[in-house]
Amino acid sequence: MYLENHERQALVIGATGLVGGLLVRSLLQNPAYGRIRVLVRRPLELEHAKLEQYVVDWEQHEEQKDLFRDVDDLYCCLGTTIKKAGSQENFRQVDFHYPLKAAILAKEHGVSQMLVISSMGADAGSRIFYSRTKGEMEEALSAIGFVSLHIFRPSLILGDRKEKRLGEQLAAHAMKFLDRWMKGRVDKYRAIQASTIARAMMNIALVQTRGNHVYSNDVIHVLGLDES
Repeated sequence: MYLENHERQALVIGATGLVGGLLVRSLLQNPAYGRIRVLVRRPLELEHAKLEQYVVDWEQHEEQKDLFRDVDDLYCCLGTTIKKAGSQENFRQVDFHYPLKAAILAKEHGVSQMLVISSMGADAGSRIFYSRTKGEMEEALSAIGFVSLHIFRPSLILGDRKEKRLGEQLAAHAMKFLDRWMKGRVDKYRAIQASTIARAMMNIALVQTRGNHVYSNDVIHVLGLDES
């Protein structure tokens, strides 16, 4: 369980993304955390006494190894699309290889807990490249041997993105329209707010449940409820 006399140290990768950015802000506001370290491609437009920012190149990941020292929780919010990445190979680099590289460095430096965003439908045996890549990432991370590994499988993620994705915008409008009829029957398919995912990840991290755990979309909705 969470120890109140210990200020936790978090490391976030993917902090420039939608969920990652909201997660960093939530962590900074939480008194349980004394330091938030982010590894980013470009600096966040954010300053805080507890925030440490490092611009890194994941192709030179060995140069980042010291940044994983004295970290309690590794949060991975990395993710892209094949269209944005430009190819399946580039997509796999971001959504499989980079999380795995970070996980290996974290384990080598004594990080006990990792929390990572995957996707609904992740399956290493899938014929769909996207779902297969996510499933293979889950399997690879599960084999590393963290004290605690938490995998989150959200459905369509809603929120104010800096980059506009037409397909996602159309899908989001459709999901919002259908949402009133989906509650209670097919919750696992309901679109989910990025802020809900961020809260769910932080809430689970502070419980520190040992072992490997996978959270479906309907469970994430519950775990990330805003009780304020």
